[in-house]
Amino acid sequence: MTIAPNDSRQTASFRYRAMRDFVQSMDDTVPGKFEVTKGGIVHDMVAPVGPHELTTVHLRRRLEKVMPEEMVSHTGEPDVEDASEGIMRRPDVMVIALADMDVPGSFDPRTLFAAIEVVSRSNPDNDWVGKVRDYALIGVPVYAVFDPRTGTGAVLTDIHPTPDGPRYATRKDFVYGEDVTIAEWTIPTDGLPRYKDAKAL
Repeated sequence: MTIAPNDSRQTASFRYRAMRDFVQSMDDTVPGKFEVTKGGIVHDMVAPVGPHELTTVHLRRRLEKVMPEEMVSHTGEPDVEDASEGIMRRPDVMVIALADMDVPGSFDPRTLFAAIEVVSRSNPDNDWVGKVRDYALIGVPVYAVFDPRTGTGAVLTDIHPTPDGPRYATRKDFVYGEDVTIAEWTIPTDGLPRYKDAKAL
């Protein structure tokens, strides 16, 4: 059976809306974070306290010390969404202008200056593989990853076209203790917490 391009797009759109509705119905009812990706629904059992959340707080505060007043490092809702790509993500930290937050519904990913993720101990591939792919696809210009398992991270920039779709062309790795530049702002990474069993990884 051959599916016409139009039918294929309609099927993909219907599938995305069904997953999106499911994810939104799960908010505040099941622990963790649900997101819609190119591969389907991802459920990340993020711990409500500890190194993951503490890292998020440190990053938010450090960024806001060096950013102008019209910028914010936002945590929490809403999601960033590109329905045409079938992707809905909720970064741990979003660097965005206050003016671009005044919108109904989800944020446009192309209005973000950067998305920042703290690697989950339960599902690290979500941050290191899935989001590297998805954030480039939906046009987030800078993606920064902080990994409390290893005390390392990376900043990915320069989206460029490839046969598999847009991808980040540049990756700058760092270790905790170095300064790191995210979009236009440089922050220290010293003192960021690690997962207690990090030495076993």
